[in-house]
Amino acid sequence: MRAVAVAVIAVAAPAAVRAQQISSPVWTVPEVGALPDDAHGRLVRRGRDLITATYAHIGPEVPDPAKRYAGNNLACSNCHLEAGTKKFGLPIFGLFELFPQYSARLGAEITIEDRVNSCMSRSMNGRALPLDSPEMQAIVAYIRFLSSGVPAGKALSGLGTGSMPELDRAADPVRGKAIYAKACLSCHNEDGSGIRRSVPSVDLGYMVPPLWGPDSFNDGAGMARLITAANFVHFNMPHGTDYLDPQLTVEQAWDVAVYMISQPRPKKAGLDKDYPDLSTKPVDAPYGPYADGFDQQQHMYGPFGPIRAAHAKK
Repeated sequence: MRAVAVAVIAVAAPAAVRAQQISSPVWTVPEVGALPDDAHGRLVRRGRDLITATYAHIGPEVPDPAKRYAGNNLACSNCHLEAGTKKFGLPIFGLFELFPQYSARLGAEITIEDRVNSCMSRSMNGRALPLDSPEMQAIVAYIRFLSSGVPAGKALSGLGTGSMPELDRAADPVRGKAIYAKACLSCHNEDGSGIRRSVPSVDLGYMVPPLWGPDSFNDGAGMARLITAANFVHFNMPHGTDYLDPQLTVEQAWDVAVYMISQPRPKKAGLDKDYPDLSTKPVDAPYGPYADGFDQQQHMYGPFGPIRAAHAKK
């Protein structure tokens, strides 16, 4: 990772601008380490630990079978980068006050706990955390803490994975395989299995997470959708990439992302029950049924423009 030297030049601002800056400070992610060592501080830090080392606390290989909620050895922070604080790296800051909210996938209003459990059953390929469990309480406390100081009704910048232009062709997994070999293989391995780390008798999870295979996210996860995956790759990969300085072109990101999501991964039962109103189903949902006449391959690979045009006519 290269070091970048930045020169900052102080420029006198007009009095009105300075007054506005004082009255409207820029929101920044709160610092967990600054919390006191009290019950609340320990709960929030426990939540952060669960996000960054999920496998060690509720993974499929923890000693207590009752605590094996996650079905793979990923960490939540493999998708929610930098413990959920990286812009356009699926951050979880500023989200708490957005719930409860309507979920088209369920056709009902959901709570923040429901959203956490959606990740548990899909991205973590596991089972729901009990709502009153210490683990759920800690994760929610951490998410709530990351929303500290956000003005009511304010939408923070950097949420989600970003939004780059879409292709007017289908994303190409053959091209994507060649890009993967150049940009991804050295970390994620030829078979997408990632790099697991450990010291004697201690499992330290993945240094680089698996992108497919039995220990990866299942086909109902958000990262199994091409639009989400392609934008995540473009603005965050290879490791160390920043959204201000993408390393892959837009076309490369689409193609390598479709190569990734086209690989085998765990199957989630009951996906046909998602989106009771099929008209609200995302254009890149990689599983049916569909109500628009387009086949599964086009929903997985694109192009999405014709699908959107058909939806707009209804």
